[in-house]
Amino acid sequence: QVHLVETGGGSVKPGGSLKLSCAASGNRLTSNWMAWFRQAPGKDREGIVAKYTGGVGLNYADAVKGRFTVSRDDAANTLTLQMSSLKPEDSGTYYCAAASRWVDVSVRFSPAAYDYWGQGTQVTVSS
Repeated sequence: QVHLVETGGGSVKPGGSLKLSCAASGNRLTSNWMAWFRQAPGKDREGIVAKYTGGVGLNYADAVKGRFTVSRDDAANTLTLQMSSLKPEDSGTYYCAAASRWVDVSVRFSPAAYDYWGQGTQVTVSS
C-alpha cells in the first residue's frame, strides 16, 4: 500500500511562486507514473503533470507548461512541484497521485489511471 502526503500549499498573489511536495511511503515508487492533479470548486479534477520515476517520461498540461516544473528525489521518495507565475485560475486543491501499472500517454492525465492519492493541499492565488 502506498501512502502519499502533500505539503506546501498556501496563499499567494498573482505572479508569485509556491512549491508543493509529495512524500511517498510504503513503496519506493522507482518505476511508477506519478502525477499532480488539481481541482477547483465545481470543476473536474485536472491532470497537470505526469512523471515516470523510472525514466525520462514527463508530460505537462498546456495550462502549466513553462510555469510549473516537477522534480523527483529518489532517495527521499518525493515528487516536488515548483509553481511560478501563478494565476488566479491556478487556485484549487492540488493532489499527488501514483499508479501501480504503466500509464499510457492517452490517459496520463486521467484520474482513473492512478491508484493512490494524497489528501490534497490548498492553493489560493488572489490579490
